[in-house]
Amino acid sequence: MATTPPATRHSAQKDAIRRALNASTGFLSANQVHRLLQDEGTPVGLATVYRQLGALAQIGAVDTVTGPEGQLFRSCRTDSHHHHLICENCGRAEDLELSEDWILAAAAGHGFTVTRHVLEVFGLCADCASPSPDSTY
Repeated sequence: MATTPPATRHSAQKDAIRRALNASTGFLSANQVHRLLQDEGTPVGLATVYRQLGALAQIGAVDTVTGPEGQLFRSCRTDSHHHHLICENCGRAEDLELSEDWILAAAAGHGFTVTRHVLEVFGLCADCASPSPDSTY
């Protein structure tokens, strides 16, 4: 039996949070979202940011990953199941559409039945991996 995601209340704070996430090319922490909103003059408390991000994640409106600095959020740009390639320096993220046959085969090879999986790939984007002209080694 399919479950319907819970309805969420429309609010100015949630709209502001969505705008901040939509404007970003990568994943953001709740603190980063809060800072962006404060910088643009949108009065919203940090607890409200956490609560609204949680509600958006629960209905599938944002992607979430756990990085070294905790849970990160990004506007979900596709309705299909997907994975992410994430720059550890600037946070830029790209959606990855992968064939998951290898996951099923690897699991079966070890006697497992897959019930769920999480796959995020972390590294450096081309901009962050390129040495700046000012740097010396």
